[in-house]
Amino acid sequence: MGLGRMTLVVTVVGPTATGKSDLALALAHELGGEVVNADALQLYRGMDIGTAKLTVPERQGVPHHQLDVLDPSQDASVADYQAGARADIAAVHARGARAVAVGGSGLYVRALLDQMEFPGTDPEVRARLEARVEAEGSRALHAELEARDPVAAAGIGPRNARRLVRALEVIELTGRRYSASLPQHVYEVPAVQLGLDCDRGVLDERIERRVARMWEQGLVEEVRALADWGIGRTASRAVGYAEVLATFRGELTEDEARAAVAAGTRRLARKQMGWFGRDPRVHWLDARAPDLVEQALALVARADAGTLGLATDDPAPRRSLGS
Repeated sequence: MGLGRMTLVVTVVGPTATGKSDLALALAHELGGEVVNADALQLYRGMDIGTAKLTVPERQGVPHHQLDVLDPSQDASVADYQAGARADIAAVHARGARAVAVGGSGLYVRALLDQMEFPGTDPEVRARLEARVEAEGSRALHAELEARDPVAAAGIGPRNARRLVRALEVIELTGRRYSASLPQHVYEVPAVQLGLDCDRGVLDERIERRVARMWEQGLVEEVRALADWGIGRTASRAVGYAEVLATFRGELTEDEARAAVAAGTRRLARKQMGWFGRDPRVHWLDARAPDLVEQALALVARADAGTLGLATDDPAPRRSLGS
């Protein structure tokens, strides 16, 4: 289809259970595209039911990239993902196809598209900071980060020990604020971002149905197989997987686990909407619109023609659940 070197990556974002994968697949069909995953958990082999990963038949012959590239025992690296996914996009465009990125992991979407640095690490510095978490608690590190980088501290919760350790590690190694290395709303990879929004009540119903479907499809058996294989820290803490693992340890009943998964997924959806809702470049669409694909294609056409501005220029941009 003769795409130019500045071809825009069509990107579908938004909260879980809004139908992002289905829209991305439809757009790939219409645009002669290939899909690039931007969901951190769909990188993992064997994590299929709990992540609502499209099965091979459901992909309808459309090539999908950045799926099943990690073992569940591995910890995902945003830096590795950035390099791999950008290489995939370059290869897709070199083949004359259109890259359609899709996912709800905000940091991974930003790493894929935006100017984003990845400062190095130092095992000794990290080990010392992790020891402090054990000895002093994560709130002590949050207080230190608040004094050294208030912007970073405002975006990292006082119980998020992993991110607190990383922020203080970067400050120590670079002598700069951690927030200086965080992504800005500036594209490194030119893109048009389409966000799927949904009424809160409707989304909660969709989430309940998704959780029920996960159990019907065999989530418990999937998690058991992963546990036998060896499941790492990242995978074991994911919504859906953490709760089922808790049932294996006798900490939750299966009914309690199902309720906890639904509640955790609702919290995740709010968090995702907060992340993407702050990005003025996301053009929001109603996930329930009968002409959703047509609306999305019209936005892509305007973006390709250079006539689509920031989403904040739209007459009534959708920026939050239930709006």
